[in-house]
Amino acid sequence: MGVIRLAKIAVIAALAAYALIVAYDNVFDYNSNYQFVRHVMSMDTIFPDSALRSRAIDSETMWRAAYALIIATEASTGFLLALGAVVLLSRLRASAKLFNHAKLLAVAGLTLGFCLWFFGFVVIGGEYFAMWQSKLWNAEEAAFRIAGTMLAALVFVSLPAVKSSPLSRARLV
Repeated sequence: MGVIRLAKIAVIAALAAYALIVAYDNVFDYNSNYQFVRHVMSMDTIFPDSALRSRAIDSETMWRAAYALIIATEASTGFLLALGAVVLLSRLRASAKLFNHAKLLAVAGLTLGFCLWFFGFVVIGGEYFAMWQSKLWNAEEAAFRIAGTMLAALVFVSLPAVKSSPLSRARLV
């Protein structure tokens, strides 16, 4: 029971570090990924004859607002996950019921992260803005990998902690 709980906390903490570093990088190296958002939303590098080009947004205000929302969501994901890891660590030796109830922040962070990287980047960026058509500004594979990691962590963390019995401990030996 303790090792599985520690594994869940480690997964949450690692994803918290990832989301916080991504948010930090986007603030302190603002222009790099701002250009990504600008090109994806303006659809200036998709297939020249694409009928989807009518969805393009050519407003710097909208590009900056979208980028600010992305950064805020990354930071929120990281903070929720970090707090979730701390709360779970504080409940490491608690009953299964208390440990399960302490997962709320971690589950919220994992869900928010999944929504950002899957809905935000794969659905909105990839499909709505046809990011998949761009050879230069396409992050669908990376976003899908991150979303998949968030979803796998969400499934793993959501598995209920159970009260161990002497019989179940004996089977582990």
